[in-house]
Amino acid sequence: MADGSSLKFHEISDALWERIDLFLPIYKPSPKGGRPRLPMRNVVGGILYVLATGCQWKAMPKQFGSGSAIHDYFQEWVELGVFQELWEFALAEYDELKGIDWKWQSMDGAMTKSPLGGEKNRQKPDRSRQTGREALGTGRWPWRPLGRRRRWRQCA
Repeated sequence: MADGSSLKFHEISDALWERIDLFLPIYKPSPKGGRPRLPMRNVVGGILYVLATGCQWKAMPKQFGSGSAIHDYFQEWVELGVFQELWEFALAEYDELKGIDWKWQSMDGAMTKSPLGGEKNRQKPDRSRQTGREALGTGRWPWRPLGRRRRWRQCA
């Protein structure tokens, strides 16, 4: 993906950023020094890019930062419940603006037999425990029948 297609994820509007920034943890600089943290706006843009495109973390464009560093932020924020709080805030705001009919609920699903389904508690078939090599007999390989050897010819 070139820079042009990922720019829309990178550019989070100021109004949206003000709302998101309220839910993000505040990081203090390490007293030991070390590498500075990534800008949180880039981290959020990188997370939204991966979630929207489905690409691997390490395959995201470098404009967001290191894919593994952004993945670390993502895992930390999942544990802290940042995304849950954002979701609840967005639902409440949408409910105020448009209204959600909380009494009406719908669930989608399908009740079909699994393609490889079947009884899981059945008896195991009585099969030999031999591996492929043991079942063939000694000195016999699957690609070479018994009694035949390769004979090499010398070029004249």
